[in-house]
Amino acid sequence: MSADTPKIIFAGTPEFAAVALQALIDDGQNIVAVYTQPDRPAGRGRKLTASPVKQLAAANGIPVEQPASLKDESAIAQLSGYEADIMIVAAYGLLLPQAVLGIPRLGCINIHASLLPRWRGAAPIQRAILAGDSETGITIMQMDAGLDTGDMLLKIPTPINNDDTAGSLHDRLAKTGAEAIVKTMTLLINNQLEATKQDEQSATYASKLLKQEAWIDWSNSASQIDRQVRAFSPWPIAQSMLDDKVIRIHEAVVSEQQTDQAAGTIVHKSKDHISVACGEGVLAMTKCQLPNSKPMKIADILNGHPDLFSVGTAFKNSTK
Repeated sequence: MSADTPKIIFAGTPEFAAVALQALIDDGQNIVAVYTQPDRPAGRGRKLTASPVKQLAAANGIPVEQPASLKDESAIAQLSGYEADIMIVAAYGLLLPQAVLGIPRLGCINIHASLLPRWRGAAPIQRAILAGDSETGITIMQMDAGLDTGDMLLKIPTPINNDDTAGSLHDRLAKTGAEAIVKTMTLLINNQLEATKQDEQSATYASKLLKQEAWIDWSNSASQIDRQVRAFSPWPIAQSMLDDKVIRIHEAVVSEQQTDQAAGTIVHKSKDHISVACGEGVLAMTKCQLPNSKPMKIADILNGHPDLFSVGTAFKNSTK
């Protein structure tokens, strides 16, 4: 490794970040430390579990730091001690105070899962699907004190397909983010990066997902509800009440069927889907989850519960 290879601190926590870290490792980048969230309880046993980023760093012999905050002087001093040239941040989960942003010689850069300035904030992937955006992408951004407001260094777009879920789009953007950060480092080393200011007039905010947003309002259009189902997969999963049961809807498509039935009414039942009237159009549900059960195709549910989803019964709107 040459003497002029930048020393990198990588800060990230979930799988999205681990994909980028792996790409940097494979590219031979000089990663002097990894910062990630403290171990959290996970699984049925609530056992303390290391983040995907920590597991990857440990497997590659990279020092790992897990401060609860980066605001106290000891944490700042420790970070400064690595004498990094640049800090790369991807879904880290901790705010970087100005004192930290100013430590690396080349600053801190962020891998953000949207085409900034659209969808700044915590849930850009889900908000893009919910809004019906036709494309999203990755932005590599120079971090400043604002929330995703810094200058843009590189943007790579990707289409949002009609069948994309938050899960499938996440996985695609994780790969794109990994490619983008490796390309960014190459451009940086060759002094070929050009920063572009964000257009504040075009900025939108991607607020954190809330569980109550998963409840379906059947007065919305079938297209809106379809986007809700896809945006909330794999979490928190769109849901609705049928009689006294919470039905979670994992997969659905907009049907070509037309109806004048009240929103929420089941208007058709077949071996592989259940069609429900919406405020506009019809939604065909193909995979659901009953209480205390696993997600199943409609055909499998009906095999065990043939009387469920009777035509004419109606889902209720709920805001639990």
